[in-house]
Amino acid sequence: MKIISVFLSLLILTGCAGGGISAQNENSFISGSGNAVFLKKSERKDAPKISGATLTSGVKTLNLNQVTVINVWASWCAPCRAEAPVLQDFSIKYPEVQFAGILTRDNLSSAKAFYENFKLTYPTFIDDALLLGFSGSIIPNAIPTTLIIDKNGQVAVRISGEVTVATFKKVLDKVLADE
Repeated sequence: MKIISVFLSLLILTGCAGGGISAQNENSFISGSGNAVFLKKSERKDAPKISGATLTSGVKTLNLNQVTVINVWASWCAPCRAEAPVLQDFSIKYPEVQFAGILTRDNLSSAKAFYENFKLTYPTFIDDALLLGFSGSIIPNAIPTTLIIDKNGQVAVRISGEVTVATFKKVLDKVLADE
């Protein structure tokens, strides 16, 4: 447990070779392969409370009693740019699912431009310290990472790296059917 917390802290604080919260080098991130980890109900852990300031709508708190998708992203991350339209499209096609982002290692002006450019409609939290709350579960381990939280508030899926339409639809439908 402690090792996971240390790893997550290192990822958030020093994972970029370019370093710092305003790093804008798209080659300086830890990228996953897009593989999904699906947890059986018996293996799931509670997701942390997700609350705080957002890019556009002030302070918000997510209600985790419905299926929720959390995407960890940064504007300088090429896979994040590639998956943004996919996630936005799913957020419209699945109105029963709550979508949100968590910005990491980015500056607010670049993040706002990204948000507007991709016409994102779901909130993005600007405090990446929220990621530390996942240390008791499967942690975000790459940029981007997408987590799917079931209606019981437990982390059911982690996709490390860019989401694809086929994989994302498969695991999202599985979590929805699992309810």
